[in-house]
Amino acid sequence: MGEVDAVVIGSGINGLVAAAELAMAGWSVVLVERNQHIGGFIATEQRTLPGYLHDTYSSWHPLFVAGPAFASLGEPLRRHGLDYCNTEEWVTASVADDGRVTLAHRDPVHTAAGFEHEADRATYLAGLGRLGDSMRAIGGLMGSELRSPALLRHAAGLLRTGGRTGSEQWLRSLVTSGRAYARAEFHGHEVDHLFSPWLLHAGLSPDHASGGFMMPLLAATLHGFGLPVVTGGSGRFLDAFRSLLDSLGARVEAGSRVERILVEKGRAVGVVADSGTIRARRAVLASVTPTALYGSLLPEGSVDPAVRDAAARFRYGRGAMQIHVALSQPIGWRDERLSKVPIVHLSDGSAGTGIACAEAEAGLLPRRPTVVVGQQYVLDPSRVPVGSAALWLQLQEVPFAPLGDSAGELDTAQGWTAALARGYAERVLSRIARHAPDVHDKILAVDVVTPVQLAQYNPNAVHGDPYGGSGELDQSYLWRPLPMSGRHATAIRGLWHIGASTHPGAGLGGGSGHMVAARLTGQPRFPRVPHFSSKRRNKSGRA
Repeated sequence: MGEVDAVVIGSGINGLVAAAELAMAGWSVVLVERNQHIGGFIATEQRTLPGYLHDTYSSWHPLFVAGPAFASLGEPLRRHGLDYCNTEEWVTASVADDGRVTLAHRDPVHTAAGFEHEADRATYLAGLGRLGDSMRAIGGLMGSELRSPALLRHAAGLLRTGGRTGSEQWLRSLVTSGRAYARAEFHGHEVDHLFSPWLLHAGLSPDHASGGFMMPLLAATLHGFGLPVVTGGSGRFLDAFRSLLDSLGARVEAGSRVERILVEKGRAVGVVADSGTIRARRAVLASVTPTALYGSLLPEGSVDPAVRDAAARFRYGRGAMQIHVALSQPIGWRDERLSKVPIVHLSDGSAGTGIACAEAEAGLLPRRPTVVVGQQYVLDPSRVPVGSAALWLQLQEVPFAPLGDSAGELDTAQGWTAALARGYAERVLSRIARHAPDVHDKILAVDVVTPVQLAQYNPNAVHGDPYGGSGELDQSYLWRPLPMSGRHATAIRGLWHIGASTHPGAGLGGGSGHMVAARLTGQPRFPRVPHFSSKRRNKSGRA
């Protein structure tokens, strides 16, 4: 297979970003992917009926368009066909069992105007302002090697913008849960109701530490960048990357599993894959879990046994599942405002979501799961036949190997059988029906992707965890992926660890891929993020 400058293992977003940025810098690159198609958890398929385009796994790209990878690659990707639809209006909402609805608008002032307590409106806007003042330093910390001088440089930036008191507030937020943050800062329920469910998208629960930091960060990202989706489905994102890589001469080896990383004299010099041996002159980048990297890909004796042992004890989070629904027409929400909202969470906030998380972590199917209702067709009608609709439903509180059902209704003895998947999907749809009574009448087809199927498709989703490992505080930031190996550079020269299992963690941001590519090529790691001009919709809803 010859020799190149760099071999990238895994074609999720971090692998794609790293391969593209290295190739743009003139490196010869081979990207190796075990599946027949690139993308990791990015795919668009007609999973229900012809004409219905469903994003099988991930869908929303605010982290990407807000980050430095997009600042570097956004323009080249646009030239190769990447196009986004977005909203300038309602961005997200939460609906409680009693019908209470809380909405967030792209405009934070409009959002705060819906809060019951005047003091909460001021607190919310002041918090976003404080975050904005410190964003350069916080963004630097999220996009830096924390075990490096960058930590001191960005910590000094926090001191300059917020002083000692402000810096201590940010530190305190890292050890505060989302539930505690909402209780301590706000009199009313609105912030808890809106943003506690969003913590699930970071692999957290309302009671995990760092929720107090993530909730305002998530809110600011939604206000600043909305909920962009790729026009025509996320598969077009992959088409743009594939076209860009081809134009740069980067080679993609899909359908080729990497068996092991070659190490000679303490240096990574290539990989052995199904398609052959590929030698790397300068670097090997592995977008894999610590379990895979240190447990199977590296030869015995190449790393300290303590590191291998720590990798074996790396913890994975709750499983997840996807449900795709083809509809004859848009559903009739009791609150008509929800018909224009791209993402709706069915949750009463930290109370119900916290219970569902606890049930899932105990191995039980939640009685009242938090349901993420994605309505991408609101932004991009081209994904469905004219006049119809589709739902993208995500469940992030699901046990990989269920031990029982909290409601005592479903048989879990055989694990995730087709019958159990259908039964749990019906529970989810019934939750939706409480707020959109006509949903069952409009369903044409339903497709379910279980946690077991997630793990089968993507080996990085150990135990059905799509976030590359638990995001709890002791396994994040300085300690991700491992307490003794909290950097992307490994103890083996020329071997770099990227992906969701590494800092800054999960999400479609491409942060670790960008960080390592920038380090290797000597490019700025923190380019200014350009203003993102979203496509506005006309009265018909078309982009």
